[in-house]
Amino acid sequence: MPICVERDPSGQTVVAGGEYQRRSSPVEFREGDANCIDVGLVINMPDAALEATERQFRTLLEAAADGIVVRLTFYGVPEVPRAEWGRRHVSSYYSDVGELWDSHLDGLIVTGTEPRAPHLPDEPYWGSLTRLVEWAEHNTHSTVWSCLAAHAAVLHIDGIGRRTLGDKRFGVFECARVSEHQLTAGAPSRLKMPHSRWNDLPEEVLTSCGYRVLTRSDAAGVDTFVKQRQSLFVFFQGHPEYEANTLLLEYRRDIKRFLRRERETYPPMPQGYFDGDAVAALTAVRERALSDRREERLADVSTALAEGNVANTRPRHGSTATGSYTCAHGRIEGRGRDPIDGRVLDGGGRRTRPVIATSRRAARADEDRWTSSRDARPVDPPPRGPRTPRGGRAHGPFTRGAG
Repeated sequence: MPICVERDPSGQTVVAGGEYQRRSSPVEFREGDANCIDVGLVINMPDAALEATERQFRTLLEAAADGIVVRLTFYGVPEVPRAEWGRRHVSSYYSDVGELWDSHLDGLIVTGTEPRAPHLPDEPYWGSLTRLVEWAEHNTHSTVWSCLAAHAAVLHIDGIGRRTLGDKRFGVFECARVSEHQLTAGAPSRLKMPHSRWNDLPEEVLTSCGYRVLTRSDAAGVDTFVKQRQSLFVFFQGHPEYEANTLLLEYRRDIKRFLRRERETYPPMPQGYFDGDAVAALTAVRERALSDRREERLADVSTALAEGNVANTRPRHGSTATGSYTCAHGRIEGRGRDPIDGRVLDGGGRRTRPVIATSRRAARADEDRWTSSRDARPVDPPPRGPRTPRGGRAHGPFTRGAG
């Protein structure tokens, strides 16, 4: 799927003098074209994960289908706590979420973030998230809520509170398809999905409130679930967007926090993720760190990883992962033909049900991206300075045209 990113952070090249010059986009977004859709991505992740999150979701959308152009716009919530670099990055490349209130989008994706408060309504961004829930129901065809954002949405919509887990639910878990739905059409009966969270939603409460569970794990609980409102709301407790080394980097970060005494307990190893050699080596690292707690021990992690592989990192669900993020973004109101398969829409200009925009080639490419690799090594990124903001924005047939 071609992606046209508004104010693209990756669309600049360093030139002489260290200044940034904008590269022209190879993708043309044609207003009113049935094969072009507007999608917004609200990124709430911490500063250190901003660029990785941008890349992960962009890659996932690119793999979703052939022949559709997606105009992707990043949005930021001002109340999400950020350091100076994060604030500069967001102000340079993201639109403020407040710009959505008088606009419409074909699709929206809202990420989670690390929880800071015991109760979601106490988070500083709670007001913006709940307003976003209300706005998305009336102004999108489909919205994806990821992890903490999913927990916030169901709490606001139906008063369903998350429950705190005894320990972090962390790793790659086998999930079973438990419901027939367009989102899971063609997917295997069992698939593997990364999870990384401290909280959970009880399945029995979700189903009693009209949510439909699509995939679940005996070990991890509910994975994906949906609710048809005026917009189709799709909820993920897992992370189909994760790259092969995402859990590895998160594990290393948590070990570093322990060694620096920023957390009291040694972090759990991600389940179903490392092969046997890596598990044995990392278990020995844990024993040494518990008896000799100092930051220099972090080097032992890299040494241990050289002795094994990251295993089972790719959830074998290419069509499910990509399709879930574009499932109903193609239901474009008021357009004569379907933007996914080109067939004529019903009299109201809207699909009667979501259709997955994917292909066998996209599914294979999506699966290959997550294969095991010895090259997945934790590397601290180099410091990044502020970039020059991009230029003007494209406007379209909606009140605000950018997607």
